[in-house]
Amino acid sequence: MKSIHGIIFSYQRENSLKELGESRASASVPFGGRYRAVDFPLSAMVNAGAMDVGVVLQGKYQSILDHLGTGKDWDLSRKRGGMKVLPMFDYQSKLAQGDFRGRLDALVCVRSYLASIRQSYVVLMDGDLVANLPLRDIVDSHIASGADITCVCGNDSFYTENGTYFDIDDNGKVKDVAYNLHRPRGYRGLETYVISTKLLLQLVDDAASHDQVLWRKMLSDKSNELNIRSYLWSGFAAQVRTVQEYYNCSMQILQADIRSDLFNKSRPIRAKGADMASAYIAPSAECASTLIPDGCFIEGIVENSVLFPGVIVEEGASVSNCILFKGCVVRKGAKLSYLIADKYVDVSEGCNLRGNANYPIVISKGSKV
Repeated sequence: MKSIHGIIFSYQRENSLKELGESRASASVPFGGRYRAVDFPLSAMVNAGAMDVGVVLQGKYQSILDHLGTGKDWDLSRKRGGMKVLPMFDYQSKLAQGDFRGRLDALVCVRSYLASIRQSYVVLMDGDLVANLPLRDIVDSHIASGADITCVCGNDSFYTENGTYFDIDDNGKVKDVAYNLHRPRGYRGLETYVISTKLLLQLVDDAASHDQVLWRKMLSDKSNELNIRSYLWSGFAAQVRTVQEYYNCSMQILQADIRSDLFNKSRPIRAKGADMASAYIAPSAECASTLIPDGCFIEGIVENSVLFPGVIVEEGASVSNCILFKGCVVRKGAKLSYLIADKYVDVSEGCNLRGNANYPIVISKGSKV
């Protein structure tokens, strides 16, 4: 296995996360009871043997800085290499202002960091990709195929807004790259790419000289020039881009088969420790089809929901089809359904909030309702 270097993009982008994105980038959105979205690409890289990972930040980055810390929880706290946080970049002398122009723009802005990479291959991943990818196999496949760039693609059913789609021939070669489609076609890219360090630097320098900012446009322009190949991933994959996507994929992990695929024991997902006592479920409580992590205190009814550490559901309260972030309190007699509550939301006694599976209610961090 050739050594690899990881680059994770955690930048502020236009999305429809509404209240969930008020104080954080999509890569920092909590997911699955105790994780953040960024834990999945970061863990995939560590599981594949990456000892150096750079995380590109721009806008709403305090949350992810607090979460990543020194990288110790992912065994990336080292004197040489390890995890490097690449601070918010600028373009045209506008520091972190305006819309982000593109992934390639970010790479141009961290060109000096790319020049210091000591590994032969680089894996590029978006920080909001929730999937347990076998990156070791993907990199081995890339090397064996002789590809210039390998694009990881999901199955036909995987869809997210503003995605990149690949037209692939029977031999796995990418024939065309499309995006901003009204009707998606081909295979949805998981925004995960394997490329040699040498070629990456060449492409970045070429982009800088031509003011090219979009990685996927570069792929489209060079699809006939470069040997771009695909790696098809049939397991669970989701990206945190809209409230509806977030709610749907969170509910999916309540299914045992999807949960076992995402949390594969051979490729563990690492996360920052919660440092809380074990969950308490009262004898009178009723819990069904729910993820209940450490620190929760349950006396009421909870079903078909995803809880995060420190959630309290008091006696007489009812929670169904909900996602409750860290430290939420549901007081006596309150009834919640089809709802996403950000951290430290306090739901008053007797409060009744009901959303819909196709339009879940979202409550901002620290709200009292």
